[in-house]
Amino acid sequence: MRQLFFLLLWLVGLSVQAQSTEKLYDQAKAFYDAKNYAKAVPLFQDAAKKGHKKAQYRLGLCYDKGRGLKEDDKQAFHWYELSANQGYAKAQYQLGRCYKKGEGTTQDIAKAVSLFSKAAKQENADALYALGKCYLKGQGVTADKAKAKSLIMKAIRDKKDGAEILEKIRKDAKEGDEDGKQILALIGKK
Repeated sequence: MRQLFFLLLWLVGLSVQAQSTEKLYDQAKAFYDAKNYAKAVPLFQDAAKKGHKKAQYRLGLCYDKGRGLKEDDKQAFHWYELSANQGYAKAQYQLGRCYKKGEGTTQDIAKAVSLFSKAAKQENADALYALGKCYLKGQGVTADKAKAKSLIMKAIRDKKDGAEILEKIRKDAKEGDEDGKQILALIGKK
């Protein structure tokens, strides 16, 4: 009976900690969305250190973009990795991007493709697009234009991020980017 009491007490403690970590994250995200990074970062740090995967991802973004603290690719990589290891698609995409570009780590296209694939399976539009580009160019995978087209079309059809991705492709093509031009031709968009 006594063991059951302590077990219940421990479970209640875990639940309270999870709620307080979620509140930290929500407060930090509100500051972040308001572009008040100086207030967001310490809250993200507290929640991230407690294992909150979205806080770890956002802290990675802060380091990656220099929002509220000094830009640091290694720290960005570290926090993206912690979040990605918990299965968070946005972090998996960002970690894949780090591996693809060699930012904060050694360049490793195979790891990038693996991470893009994991995030794409969760319908992350940025990952679908990045994976599509890998198939188009044969980076880390065998080139496959049909697969590339399928992935890129799925990315641009995403309700949340698709229009932004298509706009970026069009902008790149307009500025003379060969990849952008090739992608627009592949997907039949102008």
